[in-house]
Amino acid sequence: METRSRIMASIKAKDTKAEVLVRRHLFRHGFRFRVNDERLPGKPDIVLPKYKTVIFLHGCFWHAHQGCPHFVLPKTNRPFWEQKLTRNRERDQEVAARLLSLGYRVLVVWECELSPAKRREETLNGLLNELWQLGES
Repeated sequence: METRSRIMASIKAKDTKAEVLVRRHLFRHGFRFRVNDERLPGKPDIVLPKYKTVIFLHGCFWHAHQGCPHFVLPKTNRPFWEQKLTRNRERDQEVAARLLSLGYRVLVVWECELSPAKRREETLNGLLNELWQLGES
């Protein structure tokens, strides 16, 4: 149990590899944004005020990405994990609804969409295209 506790304690909440990767890609293509804006519900990972859009980068385990090979429910202490991950998903839906009611567009990028490299490029280019379309409307 000590090993799991040490591993869980080392997991970062911000500036994860995925966040830094997406932020660099957006910045390189001229997008300017805020990071972890506490003024908005759910403290979105990336906020693009000009586009009234927020981006959440979800880890497949912590947000219980259904059908994803990265999401495997731990065999030990199952009731705890089921309850915790169910609540995480519910909170994600509540936060998205609150942001939508404030007029924001909510985009989610899953951890598994950023690897391997080919899929990463498809995801990042798709994100850029979606934002460019928003800028034109």
